[in-house]
Amino acid sequence: MSFIDNIKFKTVFILAFMVSIGLSGSMFAQEADSAAQAVDTTATVGDTDTAVTADMDTAAAATGTDTTDTAASAGSVGATPTATSDAAGKPGINPQVYTNFFYYVLLFFLLCILVAVIGKILQVYELTRKMNGKDSTHYLNNIQAGLFIVALVTGLYGVYWSYVHHGAQSMREAATQHGVNLDIMFMVTTVICTIVLVLTHIALFGFAFRYRARENRKAYFYPHNNTIEKVWTIVPAIVLTILVLFGFFNWRAITNIPEEEQKNAIQIEVIGEQFMWTVRYAGRDGAIGERNYKLTTPLNGLGIDFNDKKSWDDQMGSEIVIPVNKPVRFQITSKDILHSFYIPDFRVQINAVPGMKTYFQFTPTITTEEMRDKLDDYSYNYVMLCAKICGANHFNMQKLVRVVTEEEYKEWLNEQPYFFTEDLRKEFQVTQVNEDTADAKLLAATN
Repeated sequence: MSFIDNIKFKTVFILAFMVSIGLSGSMFAQEADSAAQAVDTTATVGDTDTAVTADMDTAAAATGTDTTDTAASAGSVGATPTATSDAAGKPGINPQVYTNFFYYVLLFFLLCILVAVIGKILQVYELTRKMNGKDSTHYLNNIQAGLFIVALVTGLYGVYWSYVHHGAQSMREAATQHGVNLDIMFMVTTVICTIVLVLTHIALFGFAFRYRARENRKAYFYPHNNTIEKVWTIVPAIVLTILVLFGFFNWRAITNIPEEEQKNAIQIEVIGEQFMWTVRYAGRDGAIGERNYKLTTPLNGLGIDFNDKKSWDDQMGSEIVIPVNKPVRFQITSKDILHSFYIPDFRVQINAVPGMKTYFQFTPTITTEEMRDKLDDYSYNYVMLCAKICGANHFNMQKLVRVVTEEEYKEWLNEQPYFFTEDLRKEFQVTQVNEDTADAKLLAATN
């Protein structure tokens, strides 16, 4: 080993050791401060408990009541741990935060030292082999080849472990008709990709081990083989074509809905904006009224065009409630920026684009109560989310979704308010009068 290498190693070791000592000192200081604060808090709580107990005894003597249970309750309340605070009474940071941070920093430095030590040991071993006239090159190939096999076994076990422990978490049972077909497509794709993953890694790591460089072996130059080229070109092409066609037909089944089925579906409009969803149900006429952003006012935040009489009976939904086994057609758009209409359990996701309407039609097959029974979780709910990061409060763009029986759906819908409120009616009438007056003036001026 050269002098420079030794100097570098010593420098790194000394610096890491000094940093470790410094971090350890900080940790002990934080722990000491925590202990002192705990003692002060305990003393204060004890004094408070004594005072409270004395006051209660005095009151008991005057009223003749037993204060044993009350004093015990007061003591238990006083013993509740409080947040760390400074002299001014402001809440401070728990010292455990610093302890955890410095612990992992120290652990990182120790790991670096361990790697450096192992590297130096290997260098010493290599020099020793050279001094004894032994091979100092190919033995490393054996070590690396062995590490390849260890990595292969570890990786394949990781794949197995992920499927066993996380496989069930990847998806729940689909709650829609089309979701079942999508799940089948997903599982077929996953199985094919897993087979390819396992076989290619066995070949990759196995070849690295089997054909590692040795003293009595020379590498064979194998530039080309037409058969192998055809196999690894044609087979993936066929598999990918099948998967693409599978996805294409599923996509057409979702998006290319016959007009008759579109008319028979329940019509719901969902409008995204930062950071909320607004839900509008079609009224008794089964049609949703038009919107125009130019008609937006403080009262008419959606810019609903009330000249279109189809909008007069549109109803506002505080949540999304839909009947089971009935087709539902969502008309989706946005007021400001790009959002995404996403209901994981329904296998539904489509963008909400400003100035453009997108549609998604599906039929729910499992009610909320039935899903709760299946999952044995009676607090579980379907939720509509935004799948596009749309700003600081993106996480808040959620809407409760309930799938109920048709009778429950009708009862709920009858209780929902109309968008065309009394205030909007008055505003609409004033707007109509102003427009009629303007038209009359224009006509008079023209004549």
